[in-house]
Amino acid sequence: MAIQSGPLQRPLAVMMCRTLCTVSPDATLLEAAKLMRDAKVGALLVQEGRHYSGLVSESDLVRKGMAESRPAQETLVRAVMSSPLLSIESASSAHEASEKMAEHGIRHLAVSDDGQIIGIISVRDLLRYFKNWGGL
Repeated sequence: MAIQSGPLQRPLAVMMCRTLCTVSPDATLLEAAKLMRDAKVGALLVQEGRHYSGLVSESDLVRKGMAESRPAQETLVRAVMSSPLLSIESASSAHEASEKMAEHGIRHLAVSDDGQIIGIISVRDLLRYFKNWGGL
């Protein structure tokens, strides 16, 4: 693999969303959907105590909740969340994040710095970056 240079090496720390929106695994899907709507985000970190046990996304709500006729007012986030939480180091490139998302079939990745989650990057963030600053 060729070594990347230029705009693709821009660290994810610059592109990611630093606001960590969280939800309890014991929240209902309806509560999670309302949190996403209000925060204008497509995914929430699932927080248990002081650690993040997974992530719940709009796709999880639709594919694992609604499409399986689960009642949103009764089904808990833990039933549909993606776990374990996948992450990538903040110094990684947009290209590396894109590859990891494609490899795992996901649209959101937690971004970590020395093992601590510091943000989330989405496919939309990467598309915006590639459109404005560089190609794939």
